[in-house]
Amino acid sequence: MADVLTRRARSELMSRVRSRGNKSTELRLVLLMRAGGVTGWRRGRKLFGKPDFVFPEVRVAVFVDGDFWHGHPKTFRQPKGNFEFWQQKITRNRARDRIVNRSLRVKGWRVLRIWESTLAKRPASVLRRLNAAIAQRFLEQT
Repeated sequence: MADVLTRRARSELMSRVRSRGNKSTELRLVLLMRAGGVTGWRRGRKLFGKPDFVFPEVRVAVFVDGDFWHGHPKTFRQPKGNFEFWQQKITRNRARDRIVNRSLRVKGWRVLRIWESTLAKRPASVLRRLNAAIAQRFLEQT
């Protein structure tokens, strides 16, 4: 399906997508963690890669990745317009994610990446995975 917006209008629209405070990602995880009794997390900590949530005491960094922007293997749909730009953009985002993961792991952090679609469709599994990572790190430190 052809884009109904002009290039300029599409660019303006996409520029308004924010990486912080997105209701379908971070804010949904905040609500899930509060409902699940998960504590010890912080937002906005200065850490390489800018994790969405940090559990400083157990050194767990959590990223909530949007399916489009991080190229989810099953749900990502490559835009037909400006194909090369978007292909390069998503490839760079994925490469950056791998660098961030490696860098944080080398520094002793456990990195969790949660897909936007998984958070929406299977929140209980996200909560289990998060609790397991925190518990594992807690046991490793004792």
